[in-house]
Amino acid sequence: MSEGFLAKAREQAQHGLAQGKQKVDEMQQQRAGNDLLRKLGAAYYSEKKGLGTEQATESALSALEAHITAHGDGFLQG
Repeated sequence: MSEGFLAKAREQAQHGLAQGKQKVDEMQQQRAGNDLLRKLGAAYYSEKKGLGTEQATESALSALEAHITAHGDGFLQG
């Protein structure tokens, strides 16, 4: 085998690994966004039922907005 072939194979493998890492990062960000959205819903529900506080709801909303600012709102698309 030629060195050129091995270099190309190595480059393709590294590119594939980079794409895989990017996809894993995107999925982790989506999970984190979904978790923050769930926490906001739970805080809002608790507040409306008299079991939670407005502060807890505001805190959950702030955390969600910070996540959206950092990573976008793609997780909201379903």
